[in-house]
Amino acid sequence: MARMMAMICAGDRERARAFYRDVLGPVFGIGAPAIDHFGDQFPCGDGFIRLTALPNWQAGQYPVLGWQVEDAAAAVAGLAAAGVKMLIYPDFGQDEQGLWHSPDGRARIAWFNDSEGNLLSLTEQR
Repeated sequence: MARMMAMICAGDRERARAFYRDVLGPVFGIGAPAIDHFGDQFPCGDGFIRLTALPNWQAGQYPVLGWQVEDAAAAVAGLAAAGVKMLIYPDFGQDEQGLWHSPDGRARIAWFNDSEGNLLSLTEQR
């Protein structure tokens, strides 16, 4: 059986480890990391998130990781309580929490950055 592993790059390994463990962990069920000389591996769902530090890392503009959640509003509230700000895109029609509602009403999506500037998302599908 193969398991999914998301590979996330970080400019500051300690800062990223704390963010994924302490901020995202309680909201998305991310477990304590296994730490080796090259990175940090967090259990998450049926897979893993692997953080790897790269000198002079520059995050891209597109999402690199997302979670499907049961309640997007609750997940956004949990992240906001930990100091995470949802990204608001001009003229995209997001609500005051930063949630975009699909035209068919079946999905709600929010976007935010991790401590390293990587673009992350959460999605509720009904």
